[in-house]
Amino acid sequence: MTTFKKFAGLAGWILVCALAGAIGAYFEPGIWYQEITKPFFTPPNWIFAVVWPILYLCMGIAAWLVWKELGFDKGRQPLKWFGVQLGLNAAWSWLFFGRHAIGTALGEIILLWVAILFTLLLFWQKNKIAGALLIPYLLWISFAVALNFSIWQLN
Repeated sequence: MTTFKKFAGLAGWILVCALAGAIGAYFEPGIWYQEITKPFFTPPNWIFAVVWPILYLCMGIAAWLVWKELGFDKGRQPLKWFGVQLGLNAAWSWLFFGRHAIGTALGEIILLWVAILFTLLLFWQKNKIAGALLIPYLLWISFAVALNFSIWQLN
């Protein structure tokens, strides 16, 4: 694989992740979110703007490492799971912020957590660094599950 193809692939994977982030960001919290009851451990809104770009960057690099090593043919299963979790990631914002469906979003984010775990384990088997790059993402979504659950309970 040429150096150009490697870097183009890296840029492509990061762009795919950024696109999922842009879809999620389209559904801003808005006034509705400001007015609902939230638990004491809810972080300030600016934290999300810092954390998510870092997570999307790590996700893109992780997918690129697997793709670079295996390509699409041999890497089909882990990259398919990566796509599933990325789709679930974008869908959560639509459910929670767009539809205000807190309970449905809770069920969906639990599915997202499972999909991330599968992806992490599959990536880990192929490339330990790629798997490790998904650990912060799994931890953040674990926190988000607790936050979503608490908001569901309080509202």
